[in-house]
Amino acid sequence: MVGVHAASVNPVDYKIRNGGYVAESSLPLTLGRDFSGVVERCGKGVDAFKPGDAVYALLTPDRGGYAEFVAAKAQDCAAKPECLDHLHAAAVPLAALTAWQGIFDHGGLSAGQRILIHGAAGGVGHFAVQLAKANGATVYATCSGRDVDFVRSLGADEAIDYKNQRFEDAVRDVDLVYDLVAGETQERSWSVLKEGGIIVSTLQQPSEEKAAERKARVIHYMTKPDGSQLAEIGLLIDAGAVRVEVGKVFPLRQAAEAERVLEEGHIRGKLVLEVA
Repeated sequence: MVGVHAASVNPVDYKIRNGGYVAESSLPLTLGRDFSGVVERCGKGVDAFKPGDAVYALLTPDRGGYAEFVAAKAQDCAAKPECLDHLHAAAVPLAALTAWQGIFDHGGLSAGQRILIHGAAGGVGHFAVQLAKANGATVYATCSGRDVDFVRSLGADEAIDYKNQRFEDAVRDVDLVYDLVAGETQERSWSVLKEGGIIVSTLQQPSEEKAAERKARVIHYMTKPDGSQLAEIGLLIDAGAVRVEVGKVFPLRQAAEAERVLEEGHIRGKLVLEVA
């Protein structure tokens, strides 16, 4: 059992609120996929943590972080990065694990390769830029004009204002397109992908037919809790290789308003709920 200090707000929260992802028979449920807090007590056989430990985690869908306490699985938790307070730590698990699993586990990104990240200033995107750069990749990133300097500060080799510049004119022959936008942006990305490359999307399954034409691979995936990966991400954060951007903090009682803000606007970094 963990006492929740902060929980982050993610698109999946307002999508569930709007009637998606879960069956009506599963309601009511507690929203909130990730959190940061302090261990209150441990179950039998748990020796990785003890009461008083500060931890953060991505939760399985059957439990939620918009609460004062949560029963988190030990294997899904990791020690909170020492350099972060709970508000910033809560912003990490879902977004950073999504980026990690997308570009490394599914995308196979390695040092020296070229990656194009769409939606680079958002919660997942700002972690993807930093993780890819820390791994030695050349990073191209699309974002709005107001976020160009921010994305460059994260380590992007080139930040492209998608409203005023076509990314096709700025980049070519990328090994991996990491798609956090979908739609027309994903469709246009085929023209910059090298033969044998891969398009990885969190939102929409890319065309298998077009992949076959280009001898490419495609994948659409869902993020899974993973305490060991979260521990590795925490080490990068404490080493200064990855920083966490929190766009705005809301009290827990304003969770609905926080979800509306996320749904209606382009947020830099993450929105977080302060619980305790």
